Amino acid sequence: MSATAQRLWLLIVFSLAQKSASLRVAVWRKLQKFGALPLGNSGYLLPDTPENREKLEWLATTIRSHRGDASVVEVRGIDNRPDSMLREQFVAARQREYRELLAEIRRASRLVNVTSNRIPKLNQRLQEIIARDFFGTPLRKQVEMEIDGLRKDSPSAKQAHSSELSPRAYKNRTWVTRPRPGVDRVTSAWLIRKFIDPRAKFAFAPEDKRPPNAVPFDMYDGGFGHRGEDCTFETLMRVFHVRDKRVSRMAEIVHDADLFDDKFGRREGFGIDAVMKGWAEEGLRDNELLARGVQLAEGLYRSLV
Repeated sequence: MSATAQRLWLLIVFSLAQKSASLRVAVWRKLQKFGALPLGNSGYLLPDTPENREKLEWLATTIRSHRGDASVVEVRGIDNRPDSMLREQFVAARQREYRELLAEIRRASRLVNVTSNRIPKLNQRLQEIIARDFFGTPLRKQVEMEIDGLRKDSPSAKQAHSSELSPRAYKNRTWVTRPRPGVDRVTSAWLIRKFIDPRAKFAFAPEDKRPPNAVPFDMYDGGFGHRGEDCTFETLMRVFHVRDKRVSRMAEIVHDADLFDDKFGRREGFGIDAVMKGWAEEGLRDNELLARGVQLAEGLYRSLV
């Protein structure tokens, strides 16, 4: 096994100038945001991934630019902290964050018109926790389901369910989704262009910067997204009455890969998800990721009988 394959962890060790109180706070906040695990007085630990390496090297550069000292160290193992113990500590830290967010979601559910004021912020916090949930904390699914419940009760969702949908209103449109598309979003884009809007254009934007008049899909609030136990692909299939046996089979595959609940026992989508993550690590732009993902979706569709 190569040395690269054996590396598991990254450790940042640093010291700051004595009069750097503001920098100390800024560094601590960054490490909290990264989800780094404090390792006694030795530094802070993260799993060895390209994204974490970039974050820690950037932070080390910042510290050194303020007359401090910092190094990012590759660690294969720690004698008094087995890898299993470290993983448990990471999971426990995320578990606490999910519990705090879950409590806030439940408080918000008792408020009037909560969705228009607070759901985007709750979703943003959820995505921040997910970004540092390196080992798949079990509580994540429950938090996602409770936010979906808030979204279903939102005024925009109720209007979408109660209004009669006109397919003509969704022709020649721009459809917007979040950056860095994964398996649900690329297959949904394929479904849109193949069965709903053949001339669809796609854009990527955060929640608060959607292009005007664009149709949102798989966004956090409004538009076509997760509804109940359905992923976005399933929502689009049902709302637009796409009746195609192969699409129905694809919906099962996408559901299992996106929601990880093994509802249909389909594993094919995990391969697509892994390929998408690999392309994302290459630094491909969002539109290129989407284009390649749509090609994968077409190949999957043609392979089904």
